[in-house]
Amino acid sequence: MVKVFLRQLRRDGFAQLSLAIVLLVILAGILAPWLAPHDPIETAIRLRYQSPSLLYPLGTDNLGRCILSRLLFGIRSTVFYALLAMSLTLSVGCLIGMISGIAGGKTDELLMRSCDIMLSFPGEVMILALVGVLGPGIENILLAVVLVKWAWYARMIRGTVMQYTHRNYVRYAQVIGASPQHIVKKHILPVTVAEITILATSDIGSVILMVSALSFLGLGVQPPTPEWGNMLSEARNVMVMHPALMLPSGLAIVIIVAAFNGLGDFLRDVVDPVNRYYRQHQSGETAQNG
Repeated sequence: MVKVFLRQLRRDGFAQLSLAIVLLVILAGILAPWLAPHDPIETAIRLRYQSPSLLYPLGTDNLGRCILSRLLFGIRSTVFYALLAMSLTLSVGCLIGMISGIAGGKTDELLMRSCDIMLSFPGEVMILALVGVLGPGIENILLAVVLVKWAWYARMIRGTVMQYTHRNYVRYAQVIGASPQHIVKKHILPVTVAEITILATSDIGSVILMVSALSFLGLGVQPPTPEWGNMLSEARNVMVMHPALMLPSGLAIVIIVAAFNGLGDFLRDVVDPVNRYYRQHQSGETAQNG
């Protein structure tokens, strides 16, 4: 799988760009205290609305704070928290999905009916409602994302588990008396890792948008902590006089979401050759018709 991934990556320029952007953003977030030229929450009213310069590469905002510094530290509040939310959601969803797929019977029925109940509500509306009830704060956003999204991942993982539990090598392991833990660890979990990776990479962009949107509405990360969504919200108040203040955080959100989506599409193509062939065939027909 690794060789296939690297071979396909060398052929796909957009996937290379997407992967490079994701890695650079994560690295910039980790190194933010050393890369940021100023304290991200230090205000200087006399320096507000400064144009880009050597001292302030992206200028300053309405309170005289360095936009570049806030953008770098905002990676932690936006991207890192979204990755944490996705990790928690995957952990809960994978655990429940595997239990449901392996146990079967009444356990499977009970867990899947619980998933049906959760999936009957629009996800974004539920997250907004839960955060509105629980109150603003990144902790409540994380809790809301996990509570709403676990069901979808549990159902997907359950389907994958049930697909592979009927394979001959799994049945052979059961016949010779292998423990359920051994079967899950050696035969089920390895084949579901690719599926889990694709699902998470494809969905992380929507979680980033949700975190930013809730912060934009005042329900997420609270000022003065830098976060791309609340940076957009602060820039909105002066967008008529200083519209350029919305560009750094707005472009950052668009770029990182596009990068994660591009990476998710690439991983799906690597794992599913039929999907890759279909997309290439469709693009070739489109080029000929054009």
